[in-house]
Amino acid sequence: MQIRETSIAGLVEIFPRVFGDDRGMFFESYNEETFKKLGLPVNFVQDNQSFSKKGVVRGLHFQNAPFAQGKLVRVISGRVLDVAVDIRRDSATFGKHEVFELSGERNNIAYIPEGFAHGFVALEDSVFSYKCTNLYSKESESGILWNDPDLNIDWGITDPIVSEKDLILPTFRALFGELVK
Repeated sequence: MQIRETSIAGLVEIFPRVFGDDRGMFFESYNEETFKKLGLPVNFVQDNQSFSKKGVVRGLHFQNAPFAQGKLVRVISGRVLDVAVDIRRDSATFGKHEVFELSGERNNIAYIPEGFAHGFVALEDSVFSYKCTNLYSKESESGILWNDPDLNIDWGITDPIVSEKDLILPTFRALFGELVK
């Protein structure tokens, strides 16, 4: 596995070693020993999978303590634009975001630590999978409006399909005050 560090501490893109031949391909999407050596979490307690049609936006979601979650995210089939927003108040990159294009063809993976809001838009019909470091808790769930003008995320789409629940999420400013520039 190879790791690409991002401009935000703890947020990384992972490129597994893919073995392919005329029969197909194989790769390890998670290996406890390798993750330990790379300094990544190894205790995942919940796996989730979703299917999203092209144009669907999901997020920006997070869970508050004590149920905050780190997520190991990847696309099994299709292609998504994956977004992580740093919501760690003590971070030098508080309010900043990173964007990854994850695809079933590239087999790349992102690790999003606790303290990030997370979302994605399906650029194609996509199966999205993620491992979580903590269990889901409805009482702890929260989120930020996907098209928050202060965050200024370029989702690369027009006419997104967004759930009613995600359309009424608060802005970053409403939750946290001013952005750190």
